[in-house]
Amino acid sequence: MSNFEVMHNQGQVPVKSWTRGVSFDENARQQVNNMASMPFIHKWIAVMPDVHLGKGATIGSVIPTIGAIIPAAVGVDLGCGMMAAKTTLNASQLPDSLVALRSEIEKKVPHGSTPKMRGGRDKGAWLNAPDDVTAGWAHLNDGFEKLCAKHPFLKNTNNMNHLGTLGTGNHFIEICLDETNAVWVMLHSGSRGVGNRIGTHFIEQAKKDMARWFIHLPDKDLAYIPEGSEKFRDYVEAVAWAQDFARTNREVMMARTLQAMRDILQVPFEAHVEAVNCHHNYISREHHYGEDVWVTRKGAVSARKGEMGIIPGSMGAKSFIVRGLGNDESFCSCSHGAGRVMSRTEAKRRVSMSEHLQATAGVECRKDEDVIDETPSAYKPIEKVMEAQADLVEIVHTLKQVLCVKG
Repeated sequence: MSNFEVMHNQGQVPVKSWTRGVSFDENARQQVNNMASMPFIHKWIAVMPDVHLGKGATIGSVIPTIGAIIPAAVGVDLGCGMMAAKTTLNASQLPDSLVALRSEIEKKVPHGSTPKMRGGRDKGAWLNAPDDVTAGWAHLNDGFEKLCAKHPFLKNTNNMNHLGTLGTGNHFIEICLDETNAVWVMLHSGSRGVGNRIGTHFIEQAKKDMARWFIHLPDKDLAYIPEGSEKFRDYVEAVAWAQDFARTNREVMMARTLQAMRDILQVPFEAHVEAVNCHHNYISREHHYGEDVWVTRKGAVSARKGEMGIIPGSMGAKSFIVRGLGNDESFCSCSHGAGRVMSRTEAKRRVSMSEHLQATAGVECRKDEDVIDETPSAYKPIEKVMEAQADLVEIVHTLKQVLCVKG
């Protein structure tokens, strides 16, 4: 028996969903059906077990297309993804209290954001970028200047001052232990302000084109850019740069987090990246079922045979380092996490502070009302999510966080 279920409505491509044993609510189903009605989908849409409602396209979906890309399906956190590094440290080498370590990581990596005020500085950005950030920016600068020549509005975005910064929401830095008590560092972030501005710009442009061409869509957020146009080339170029920014952003934060550990622990150790620095909101040119196609992974990770990936749980749950099984039915993809079952507003309304404290017991992290929207019960059970995709990836390491920094 296959691990996926198939939905197939008349006039649409099929939808293959790896959702056995996990929730797949009606709103998300309708959104996937809207995507499946687009005329340029290649073969079918693959739905991952962390599927939940997004804007235009469902988070946790893999959308292969020929001849067009839907910018809102890619989203605005272009290149958002994960990075993990295994260290030579053991749990016994960590101090009993991790408060000082969390504080040092928070000092070295700007996180969160400050509402814009006249003359005020955003705590989540650099005022004066340090040398390692300017070094990281060096290989991005030429591409950025080229983009600014075409899109002058990008000059006024948060760009270099957001490199090596965490952001808000579900972005995090964690210290974790694996099944052998080895210490790992794991983090989650994307292309920050500049990526958001790029994504937003092209989503707006696609919507204007749909109106100009009198193209009626089941959802206005499914506005697309046709391949072969100058706008398509500009979009692919801009997204590629933002994905490079996101990857570099994670590398800079990882180096700064490891330095914080060295400064506090005063123990020599090495850190080896065991899992690929992987995107989960991005586009990729790939070959599937005899065709070269554009694959949009909206909250999904590439899982080609032997390829390493990261599937995090919530801030109180397990996370997994995985190896792809190369399942063609999913276009060689897997989930990017657990997937929300409550909106942020709903979580803050339904989950009490005492429930949140209990769910994050044993984790050194913020324990205030501002992070209740990230509480574990706001997400699907990660173990069930992993069961549902047992034919997409194999588990290599199981991680449990002991420290979590949230924006």
